[in-house]
Amino acid sequence: MSYEWLAIAMFAGFFVLLMSGYPVAFSFAGTAFIFGAIGLALGAFNLDLLRALPNRWFGTMSDFTLLAIPFFIFLGAVLEKSGLAEELLETIGILLGPLRGGIALAVVLVGTLLAATTGVVAATVIAMGMITLPVMLRYGYDKELATGVITASGTLAQMIPPSLVLVVLSDQIGVSVGDLFAGALIPGLMLSGSYALYCLAIAYIKPNYAPALPLEARSLRGMALARKVMRALVPPIVLILVVLGSIFLGIATPTEAGGVGAVGALLLAAANRRFSWKLLRDASDSTLRTTALVIIILFCSTLFSLVFDGLGGTDLITRLLTSLPGGTVAFMIVSNIVVFLLGIFLEFVEICFIVMPLFVPAATLLGIDLAWFAVVMAINLQTAFISPPVGFSLFYLQSVAPKEVKTIQIHRGAIPFMVIQLIILVVVMIFPQTVTWLVVKWGG
Repeated sequence: MSYEWLAIAMFAGFFVLLMSGYPVAFSFAGTAFIFGAIGLALGAFNLDLLRALPNRWFGTMSDFTLLAIPFFIFLGAVLEKSGLAEELLETIGILLGPLRGGIALAVVLVGTLLAATTGVVAATVIAMGMITLPVMLRYGYDKELATGVITASGTLAQMIPPSLVLVVLSDQIGVSVGDLFAGALIPGLMLSGSYALYCLAIAYIKPNYAPALPLEARSLRGMALARKVMRALVPPIVLILVVLGSIFLGIATPTEAGGVGAVGALLLAAANRRFSWKLLRDASDSTLRTTALVIIILFCSTLFSLVFDGLGGTDLITRLLTSLPGGTVAFMIVSNIVVFLLGIFLEFVEICFIVMPLFVPAATLLGIDLAWFAVVMAINLQTAFISPPVGFSLFYLQSVAPKEVKTIQIHRGAIPFMVIQLIILVVVMIFPQTVTWLVVKWGG
């Protein structure tokens, strides 16, 4: 007798718990215990399968790749809490201020640079919202353009290496982090370049939407500006080149490069006289909390996967996905729709642990390049992050936006950038070379 219906009920029960607001990790573990017991009572589940659980957990803890997570989180926390990220944004704002739409361009550029050093969305969106949004409003920027460019650029940390999304996807999909970092670089730069072109186009078509900064607002000139650029702009760029360059050139693994980046961030803080024990403690605490969240969800999702697989759920989903009319095209359409819808309500870590174990067997059977598939999913997750009405980046910005900026304006402002991201998603799906070229050149 087939008990695949029990696996379907298990997945449905998991989502009921999840939508009720129950923590993701405990939703994974709770449904695994309940349906494992039901399956055991019906003779549909073999208890011996759980003997593999300790080996999987210890395997996770000994996975050298996952060490990259705390290193990159720590790097971003140091730059944020030391004020170096804020100074970087101010400096680029002054440099580009004379251009029409210059502050919006500065937001895109800084969002790209911070994404390439931190990989953390919330901190980037909040920091840029607090620093640049009041400035853009003060000098006459359209509220929707201002909020849209902040949410979209801040969310580039989902996509541009050393993105935590890519590290987690690497673990779940089974592709090396180096390959995913290489594969995501061109699509990530395509996104940031498209944002910049859109801002320039709006500034040209509607000059009153994105005016240049008046002369009196440019506080630094000449040698004073040059010194500020050398102090605030050059060191973070050097740090990015060292971290990502060492990975792409094969000099260091992502984990080793992350360790170098973490030390480099501390040295930058010390060189700018920003280092303190409080900074070290706060950055370490932030790193501990985020890393612990990822690992506990990973542990509980492993238990869920074992029980779900034992009830025949993985085989059932694989058969359904590989038998869709249209083959690979239909599979990609369905998987993108599922990830996009989940991305509106859930964090990327949760989504990776929920659906990737279900998608990867089908993608493998269909002969899909898993590095390309992972990058497509990462772009999709980024799109969902800024999608109204409940994209996470919208709420991050809303938490620090001035009172005169309404919620509806933040949501409307995100729509053009969401359309841009969907266009880039389609381009990457039609032209896999945008991912695979650098993977072949620098990956593996």
